[in-house]
Amino acid sequence: MTMRTITNIPIDGIVLAGGLSSRMGRDKALLPWHGRTLLEHMRGLLLQAGAGRVWVSGDHPAFGGIPDRVARCGPLGGLYSVAMQMPDGPAWVVPVDTPRVTPALLQRLQADQGRACTVFDDEPLPMRLQIDDHCRRVLQALIEDPTARRSLRALQQRLGVIRLPLAPEDRALLLNCNTPSEWESITA
Repeated sequence: MTMRTITNIPIDGIVLAGGLSSRMGRDKALLPWHGRTLLEHMRGLLLQAGAGRVWVSGDHPAFGGIPDRVARCGPLGGLYSVAMQMPDGPAWVVPVDTPRVTPALLQRLQADQGRACTVFDDEPLPMRLQIDDHCRRVLQALIEDPTARRSLRALQQRLGVIRLPLAPEDRALLLNCNTPSEWESITA
């Protein structure tokens, strides 16, 4: 079944898949999920939600992945690298390790289109981000300042974030897997 976005405004998707996966012990993007890799699953999920194009952060040539411009800056570094190559416009940003996220949940982030950034309460991801020159400047400032808190929450704070309520039953959709035991529990 194909889902449609709730607006006619085109939106892209970004999968943050450039991490070291050090706690997992192997590349999380390549973990198997229902006959595909997590990276394939998350790309498909964004397309199903209505993304016109999906961008991938990290060294994944088979997916057109964009390696980090600055090493060891975490998700913020991956987002920065992708945003510097993307055209202006809105994008859903998801981590590669949240396979239970649904297209409907992402579409809820699309509701407040006039904002630079929209997330769910107490959750840095997924987010809807307006990629434009202002966003790129803020990303660059965070990356280039060695004293800055290089995090997605810092980016969201600087851009001005809208936080949408999240029902308790939807919190389980945002569980991520960083360790083998978390992966085991999410796949059980």
